[in-house]
Parts: sequence; C-alpha cells; structure tokens
Amino acid sequence: MYQPVKRLWTMSSPCWNRTLSRTRTSLSLAPGLRVTWLGHATVLVEMDGLISSQTQYSARGPPPSNSWVPKGTEGPPCTVEQLPRIDAVVISHSHYDHLDAGSVASLNAPLRRGATLVRAPGTVSPGHDDVTFVCTPSQHWSKRTALDDNKSLWGSWSILGPDHRFFFAGDTGYCASFQEIGRRFGPFDLAAIPIGAYLPRDMMQGQHVNPEEAVQVHQDLQAKQSVAIHWGTFALAYEYYLEPPVRLREVLEQKGLMPESFFTLHHGESRLISSQEDVFD
Repeated sequence: MYQPVKRLWTMSSPCWNRTLSRTRTSLSLAPGLRVTWLGHATVLVEMDGLISSQTQYSARGPPPSNSWVPKGTEGPPCTVEQLPRIDAVVISHSHYDHLDAGSVASLNAPLRRGATLVRAPGTVSPGHDDVTFVCTPSQHWSKRTALDDNKSLWGSWSILGPDHRFFFAGDTGYCASFQEIGRRFGPFDLAAIPIGAYLPRDMMQGQHVNPEEAVQVHQDLQAKQSVAIHWGTFALAYEYYLEPPVRLREVLEQKGLMPESFFTLHHGESRLISSQEDVFD
C-alpha cells in the first residue's frame, strides 16, 4: 500500500484571495512540511518531497446556495493551472463542497498530468515509493444527486512519509475512530481538522464537529499541530462565519493548549510546520 508521492493536495474547496499570489513564490518543493489553506477543506501540503491536495477549486459552493462568505470577496485567487505540479490528490467524499467536477477535469488536463488521484489505498504515483496513503474512518455520508444517497464511500486519510505524518479529516462528526487512528498511525506532525458548519447542533452533530470536538479530535490523533479547515468559505450552516475560530481559541485556552497547536490560516496563506534541520546527539 505504498504511494509514490511528492506533492499532496486534498480535494475539498476553492482557492481564495490575493494572499496566495504572495505565497505562490514560496510553493517550490522543499524539504520539511508546509501547508497552504486554499479555502474550505482544500489544503496544499508539501511533505517529504511530495505535494498533495484535495479537489475543490471552484468559485461556487454546493447547491442550492452556491454562496461564498464573507461577502465582498473577489472569489478564488488562482486556477488549478497556476498551482505547482501536484503529485497526488485525495478525495474524502462526494459532496459538492468537497468534490468539484471542473477541478477534477482541470487536474487531469495536460498541464496537471502526472498527479495521482488517490481514491483507495494502493494507488501508486510512478517514481516514488516512500509515502503510504491509508484510507481511515470518518463519520459522515455521501450524496450527489437525488437518487444516490450513500452510494459512494467517505473517509479520512492518514499520509505517512519517511520523515512526517499528515492526517486529513475531510468532513466528519466526532467518533471514537480518531482515538484508534491516533494509536495506530500517530503521532501526526500535522492534522487538517474541520471546525465549522456545526449549527443547529441537533441536525449537524452526527456529521460535523464543532470547535470543542475538533480539539478532541486533535488530541485523539496525537497531533503535534493541527490546521483548521471547513470554515469561513461556504455558507453551510447557521453559525456566524467568524465564530468557529473564536470558539477554537477559547477551547484551546480552556484546555491549557498553546494557540499555535491548532491554528487557523487566511485563505491562500502558507505555514512552514517543520524544515530539514541538523540533528545533534
């Protein structure tokens, strides 16, 4: 089940905001671990010489609203063609805000050829065999049309490299599976965990974690650091779009955790998690 990957991209949402134009110059492949949030649940991850991501690069959200928040933004800051070469793409599930048909087509176009669409463990990207992709559980569902409820699977991804480990939750409610993932594949250097679209709670609890549960997932996974996803991009639920990061900071403080242990990024912003360093005995 080894995947030959150099650049990972998680498929779930569009590029945003001009800040990406400032970070794109730093998106060249480098040793270490770096993450760029491209909006909603799409992150571009540079890990162990690999670049990977999820796939939602559309300016439109899921029907029926097809809406972005906050109002007044200029939409996605980039196209798929403007991204660096992608080595692998992982898909969490079939919902429109996580799987955009146009983005998939663009990733398969000649300019992006060479990316591996990772749909199940065992997919191999030619030329690399030092990264393992493990499809792990999540608590969610799938639907794309009126007649295909739960006809396709959903899941999270544990991506295990020779020097770093990355976890991508995709979209999920809270469940005990995260403790098992942490025991079997942790600790993770970085986890991408959703924090938004959680109200009203009685309807959303089974499918979307709130910030309190997101921090519990972070702890279950034994993540050294986590990046918040699935907030501030599409209008999917009833909470104010800036509430999730505020509640996240409050929960971290209540639990005595450092703010940088579970951080948020602006759309298009990158953060270097670790770099190649000399090791002293």
